[in-house]
Amino acid sequence: MRLEAFAWTDPGPVRENNEDSFFVDEDAGLFVVADGMGGHAAGEVASRVAVDTIRELLQEGADPDETRLDRDMQDPADVLRERLRYAMNQASARIRREAQLNPAYAGMGTTVAVLLIEGRQAHVAHVGDSRIYLLRDGQLQRLTRDHTVVQQEIDAGRLTPALARQVPHRNYLTQSVGYHGPVEPDTATRPVQAGDVFVLCSDGLTDPLDDPRIAEIMRQTHPSDLAETLVNQAVQGGGEDNVTVLTVRVLDE
Repeated sequence: MRLEAFAWTDPGPVRENNEDSFFVDEDAGLFVVADGMGGHAAGEVASRVAVDTIRELLQEGADPDETRLDRDMQDPADVLRERLRYAMNQASARIRREAQLNPAYAGMGTTVAVLLIEGRQAHVAHVGDSRIYLLRDGQLQRLTRDHTVVQQEIDAGRLTPALARQVPHRNYLTQSVGYHGPVEPDTATRPVQAGDVFVLCSDGLTDPLDDPRIAEIMRQTHPSDLAETLVNQAVQGGGEDNVTVLTVRVLDE
């Protein structure tokens, strides 16, 4: 499969700095979005450390045995998901070390969403509330579940998704890379096919735009313009946060 990717980011109308980071490598099939948090520019440090660590460990051939909880693991997809888990925990450890070395960075952390496409399989992993979507045959699927207090309330039946968008604490994270120490990323593997369009995004997109609106924009927009269009629509729709969108289209060989 050939891949075609585009990314767009904007600090938004309120903040002077952009704490989001992203990485794109079409040849390696590796795509990452991270949304940092923390004062004194610590958020942008955390997101950049996370992206750089994940890129390094997934592209530069870390010892596969170091990434396995089960050394007898044979399925390549299982091994790869364990590498994703390992990379995120290494990123978390590096962020915590940076915070220990510089008191101004105390409490920093980041969300992370990773898409790795190899052959005809897509491997996804995430921590926090940055999301990954898939548009296939005009239907939008959310491939991630937010690690937030609000999502826990939705899962328990105490909040509806509609009401959840209105509560003031909707972005309180239950997991983040760095701040929360060791993490348990959600991981999955799924087949890909020509025509699939993946979207990785920070919550600067999903706070002002709900899933039906995102789906509508995706259906109406050419993939080469999609990242920029989604970002602009989020800003115009009242978004105040940094917003980053990375799109990946799967093409025929």
